[in-house]
Amino acid sequence: MTRQALAWALYDWANSAFPTVVSTFVIATYVTTAVAPDPVTGQAQWGWMQTLAGLAIALLCPVMGAVADAGGRRRALLALCTGVMVVACAGIWFARPVPGDLLWALICVGVATVAFELAMVFYNSMLPGVAEPARIGRLSGLAWGLGYAGGLVCLALCLVLLVQPNPPLFGLDREAAEHVRATALLVAAWIALFAWPVLLALPDPPGPRPGWGRAARRGLAEIGGVLRGLPRRPAMLRFLVARLFYTDGLNTLFAFGAIYAAGVFGMGFEEILIFGIALNVTAGAGAAGFGLIEDRLGSRRMVLVAIAALTLLGAGLLVAESKAQFWALALALGLFIGPAQAASRTLMARLAPPREVAAHFGLFALSGRITGFLGPAALAAATELSGSQRVGMATILAFLLAGGAVLLTVREAEAR
Repeated sequence: MTRQALAWALYDWANSAFPTVVSTFVIATYVTTAVAPDPVTGQAQWGWMQTLAGLAIALLCPVMGAVADAGGRRRALLALCTGVMVVACAGIWFARPVPGDLLWALICVGVATVAFELAMVFYNSMLPGVAEPARIGRLSGLAWGLGYAGGLVCLALCLVLLVQPNPPLFGLDREAAEHVRATALLVAAWIALFAWPVLLALPDPPGPRPGWGRAARRGLAEIGGVLRGLPRRPAMLRFLVARLFYTDGLNTLFAFGAIYAAGVFGMGFEEILIFGIALNVTAGAGAAGFGLIEDRLGSRRMVLVAIAALTLLGAGLLVAESKAQFWALALALGLFIGPAQAASRTLMARLAPPREVAAHFGLFALSGRITGFLGPAALAAATELSGSQRVGMATILAFLLAGGAVLLTVREAEAR
């Protein structure tokens, strides 16, 4: 692996702490069960926050990707979004375990979520420049596996240093949940510590740097041209539509998996952390392992296999009655989370025109977020109407199945 490829992959190690600790296992559980008045209200309010964040991401990602292409400033925009994510994560520390702080907690997580997704547009657009076309799948999968490893290490540090010790280290007050809130500070420090190598090792493409105003005008024109050209590229359009659905299902699964485990199976913060560590082990192994064979198997086929496995295992999780059944099915499901994401990123990197790669990754983010409000909204509505977290989680399967059905109509050769 070259120095540039390693620096690029290290950003996955850095930023994966946010979805692992904040969006999924620790802060999501804390906000919905300790800050919110009750778990059902917490899951519903978390769903509406994710809905608003998804709308903001859908509006901003394609435009900002095109601006990055036109202005040649992917690195500066990546640094800006990473900085916003760090500050918003640190702000979660001030969300005390009282219902009056629920809005502040949701705002901080929502802002960090938008910054995270925008950063991924600029980060992903660098992939074609750091690996040969025949090895993009391997690098993408290995980087995704490295990301799960980073999330795992950060999660383990949260458990050992902050959540588990009693009395807490560093003089933290358990009554005020400071030992849990401090995990957000650790995430902020983790991202700031490990995200910088990609900013040094991967310079922006050579060429003139127009001013921000001119770059914005050119970027808007570029994204308009890309959108107008999609009907002439039906395979690319179908791929984006497919990803629109299955990524919505995956994002909703990530956002509510730990909330579901806490509410239905009564897992506490410490057990959620241990569960998160175990799930990251299987997810990282799946991402890295399948990444080694993705270039031979094909990115589209890899995504389809992952979606089929996620749907079957997800259905099993909905009817699981014991905690042991939940653990077994969830850990098996983890093997297929990484391949679905990494292979999708690889397929887009191979299909995007070199001069429009950031704009296409903006569309890539858009396809995962333009209906990003539907998954959380459907889950929130189903949860409120039924009073059941199981019924709410069942809506995820419909999105996975719809995405897989559309992807079956795509042929990689035709898309190229």
